[in-house]
Amino acid sequence: MDIDTSKERLDDLGRNGFCIWQNPSLFCFGMDAVLLSHFAEISDKARILDICSGNGIIPIMLRALDMGGSYTAVEYIKENVDLANKSIAYNHMEDVMTMIHGDITDENLVLPERLYDVVTVNPPYMIGKHGLVNDFDAKAIARHEITCTLEDVVKFAAKYLRVHGKLYMVHRPFRLPEIMNEMSKYHIEPKRMRLVYPYVDKEPNMVLIEAVKGGNPRLTVEKPLIVYKDVNVYTDEVKNMYQG
Repeated sequence: MDIDTSKERLDDLGRNGFCIWQNPSLFCFGMDAVLLSHFAEISDKARILDICSGNGIIPIMLRALDMGGSYTAVEYIKENVDLANKSIAYNHMEDVMTMIHGDITDENLVLPERLYDVVTVNPPYMIGKHGLVNDFDAKAIARHEITCTLEDVVKFAAKYLRVHGKLYMVHRPFRLPEIMNEMSKYHIEPKRMRLVYPYVDKEPNMVLIEAVKGGNPRLTVEKPLIVYKDVNVYTDEVKNMYQG
């Protein structure tokens, strides 16, 4: 993959001095990662596994929010792993975060821990490869199920979650039936869900889910999260996520 490293930039996360290295030639993190990080409820000693990690934004954001004790992140694209390692060094997280270049569909993939307390994931949302020009383009891999499917993600999470461990996922509402089916198949019970609306009068375009491995059936649907109160003007809730 030919990536222009001259485009790399250091972005401030607006939390406790934490920053992240990004490159627009790859896939810069979006609001979905921010919303998932704030939706999560994680103890300060939890062992966290982040999959489809991109440039490591979710574990780095969780650290900035004082959630979690240790972090393992798995990412398919080597250039993203390299960027994440730069961010780990910049934020002095070398002792608590490990970035792994790997494929979650590879059964020979070895992780530092046998089981984790929490798995977080912002997976590819789109099914198939419709409209793709290059299957190995970093942005295409981030958006489309090229290197892994929704089932691969849930199966991998179930493999590494301890019993009663939590899975946090952000996805698209149109795939909710499939998400629920896959979680049920691998004995992960959805417990908490929040729909995200761009505006109060629009349809939801994201869903945040907390699920528990081996949990009892009972789902709480939280109040809607509205992103904008006017054009390019965040609601107070979302504004606080970015500004602390």
